[in-house]
Amino acid sequence: MSPAAERRLLQAAIAIAGIVPVDGGLWGVFGHMSTTGALSTSNARYLSGLLLGIGLTFWIAIPTIERRGTIVRGLAAIVVIGGLARLAGALLVTGFPPAVALPLVMELGVTPAIAVWRERVERRLTA
Repeated sequence: MSPAAERRLLQAAIAIAGIVPVDGGLWGVFGHMSTTGALSTSNARYLSGLLLGIGLTFWIAIPTIERRGTIVRGLAAIVVIGGLARLAGALLVTGFPPAVALPLVMELGVTPAIAVWRERVERRLTA
């Protein structure tokens, strides 16, 4: 596959993967999460807004993805740290129902893989 074709495939993957945090963020911003109490609801909306911002920032990076290493690495680090916190909670408290397991796949699998793939695309395009 040519470097340009791989770049396009990466851009498509980020566009599709970005649906998860954008949709999840909007879902929470509009109050569709199960929470109890004003503080819990407020925190859920705030964290949903952060998730929305992460997804939108990934999307903003798409047109020039090969030059957005700092942004993608930073976002990926944030997502992985959040995933590790979720994993700790799953191991210690909740277990792994689908509502926990599926986000972990995105946070500890897909997002780091996309970040590594972006690095490969940059190397290939600048070689």
